[in-house]
Amino acid sequence: MISIRLDGAAELAGTVACPVGTAEGESAAGTPLAVLPSDAAAEVAAFLAATEHKGSAGAVQTLPRPLREPSKVLLAGIGSGDEAGWRAAGAALARAAAKETSLTVLAPADLTDAALRGLAEGLWLASYRFRVSEEKPEAALKLAEVVIAVAASPEREDALAETRTVAAHTRFARDLTNTPSLTKTPDWFVQQVRERAGDGVTVTVREREQLEAEGFGGIVAVGGGSVNEPRLLELAWSPEGATKHVVLVGKGITYDTGGIDIKPNDAMQLMRKDMGGAAAVVGALLAVAELGLPVRVTALAPLAENMVSGSSWRSGDVVTHYGGLTSEVRSTDAEGRVVLGDAMAYAVANLAPDLLIDLATLTGASRIALGKKTAALFSGNEALIDGFTAAGAAAGEPLWRLPLAEEYAGDVSSDIADLDNAAGNPGTITAALYLREFAGSLRDRWVHIDMSSPAWSAAPDGELTKGATGWGVRTLVRWLSTVS
Repeated sequence: MISIRLDGAAELAGTVACPVGTAEGESAAGTPLAVLPSDAAAEVAAFLAATEHKGSAGAVQTLPRPLREPSKVLLAGIGSGDEAGWRAAGAALARAAAKETSLTVLAPADLTDAALRGLAEGLWLASYRFRVSEEKPEAALKLAEVVIAVAASPEREDALAETRTVAAHTRFARDLTNTPSLTKTPDWFVQQVRERAGDGVTVTVREREQLEAEGFGGIVAVGGGSVNEPRLLELAWSPEGATKHVVLVGKGITYDTGGIDIKPNDAMQLMRKDMGGAAAVVGALLAVAELGLPVRVTALAPLAENMVSGSSWRSGDVVTHYGGLTSEVRSTDAEGRVVLGDAMAYAVANLAPDLLIDLATLTGASRIALGKKTAALFSGNEALIDGFTAAGAAAGEPLWRLPLAEEYAGDVSSDIADLDNAAGNPGTITAALYLREFAGSLRDRWVHIDMSSPAWSAAPDGELTKGATGWGVRTLVRWLSTVS
């Protein structure tokens, strides 16, 4: 990660960045929001007017100043100056200065903690890189250090440290999700998390034999076709004095062929991302533990490969879940809800949570309803809906509530079992209604988030890079910081 530090006496040499606020009134040019040397200030004002730089969030213009200092000024728009605007500016600067070895970002003396968080988060997340092979030298990120030219204070140092923690675990979630499935078996996932878990985090792993013995029929069935056996990973953070217990459940399908109901080739190309929910919940718990948040959190990641072989589960099978509910298998390509059901039922029966939250790259139908950037949110609890909507908006990870429409509740029933795992359209809603059956006594304190589309970005976009986004880590940490 780029080194970011605060220094109110930073030397204004080399490449510097100046934030630009949105133009006011009829003015075509935005307004520089930091103090520049007098000669540079005059040039910047003229340059902004000539280029009609309006200060739009994330817009960057470059003013070269050869043979003078600073030698280059990057003019980065922050829009209205809220956290999202500073995040967009930080992301744009990470790209604009990628070939520089260092960058000094001028900042107004009254820079808020929220603005600092946004700026740093944009820089750290937009500078993320993932490659299996060595990166070509001409494409490599050279930017190693960013100095934010503003006076340090304990509050600002704390805000920067907290942002670094969340960004680091978001990047970890991206690493997990981007890793090709040839490497990313359920056991590999477990080992990566074991190595990352810090003080105060308890790691418990159930392997296939224990899953079979304890009745996790859904996880065992979905993972039955692969030589890479399934796992149930359980992480626990239990700080002294915590009064609330939140259980996070994340879908962890490390590769999804669709099973015997096999997907077409095009639909399998990105199925390494089908464990994005598991990556998000473990990343969030590890961040919460590092931050020392005073809320008890358990993360459950049911991990399996949904493969095709002679031992694969079949359409027409009946699976018995943890706790006794049964599912008729109408499609082996509706596997995520089956493993989530086991983990949710286990949480309700054994962990006594106050709140139950699940995240899953669950349905393509959610993209049809909400597009590529917005996750679908389901709950019958208005306070939880409001809390998650606010947390997602602040984190830059938007969510939109969809209804738990009771007129479709009967569709998830089966003639020969309790539930039908593929009840059909509207697919995002019927999947949520299926999962609700496993929330048991917690159905009024349960949230389901279908984040299939925003878990992956097809191109660089703001703080997102091409590939896995780590969606959910930032939203979960923001929301968990409000739970008490």
